[in-house]
Amino acid sequence: MAIKHLSKDSVEPPKVPGSLRFYSMRFCPYAQRVQLILNAKGMPHDTVFIDLSDKPEWYLKIFPAGKVPALIYDDKFLSESLLLADFLDKQYPEPPLQASSPLQTILDKLVIESFGKVGTAFYKLIMTTKEIEKQNFDELVASLIPIETELVERGTKFFGGNKPNMVDYMIWPWFERLDAINPYSNGTFVIPFEDKFPRLAEWKSLMIADKAVAPYYITPEKHAEHFTKRKAGLPAYDI
Repeated sequence: MAIKHLSKDSVEPPKVPGSLRFYSMRFCPYAQRVQLILNAKGMPHDTVFIDLSDKPEWYLKIFPAGKVPALIYDDKFLSESLLLADFLDKQYPEPPLQASSPLQTILDKLVIESFGKVGTAFYKLIMTTKEIEKQNFDELVASLIPIETELVERGTKFFGGNKPNMVDYMIWPWFERLDAINPYSNGTFVIPFEDKFPRLAEWKSLMIADKAVAPYYITPEKHAEHFTKRKAGLPAYDI
C-alpha cells in the first residue's frame, strides 16, 4: 500500500472511532519504535504520516513542536518514543513487553539507554561527512561490541528471552538501518555481522520475521535511497 505523508496545505483526516490516532513518519526510527509496540499489542490505530520537511499547518496548531512520533489518547497529546512505548505497555498489558522483575526492568532500560551510542555513531557515519569515512565506520562497529556481549551473556534468542521484549523493539529500528550502509556506500562498507557479531546476526534474522516487525520492514536499498536524498537536501518520505 502506498504511503502518503501530509504536508503544509493538507487537511487533517477524520479520526477513526475506536482507534488510537498515531502521528508518524515512515523513515523515522523513533516513530518505528512506537509502531512496533502497537503491532506487538495488536492495538487498533490509525496512522497519519507527517511530512517533516513541510509540516501541515493543522499539525503545528495541535503540536507546535511538530515532531513525531505522537499519539492522541483520551484527548491528550502524547509524545517521545520511549515514554509512548512505556505508556502503551502499561495501558495495554497483553502481551507484556517488560520484565516482571523490577531489577530486570531497570537492567533492560540501561541496555536501551546505552544503545544510544550506536545511534549516534550511525548518524555521524551517514550524515556528517560527504563520503563515509573509515574512522567513523570503525567507531560504529566498535559501538556494537557491548550489544553483542549483552546478548551472549543473556544466552537467549532475543534480549527478552524466547520472544522479543521492549529492548528488542526499542533497538531494532537502528539495526534495520545498519544494513543500508552497504548499498549507501556502494558496497565499500559492510557491517561484519557474521564474523564479529554472530549472535546479533542470528537475532537480526529472527527479528525480521517477527510478526510486529515484518509488516513495517523497509529494505536496506530503500533506506539507502532515503539517506541519499535527505543528505542532498531533498528528503523523500513517501513509499
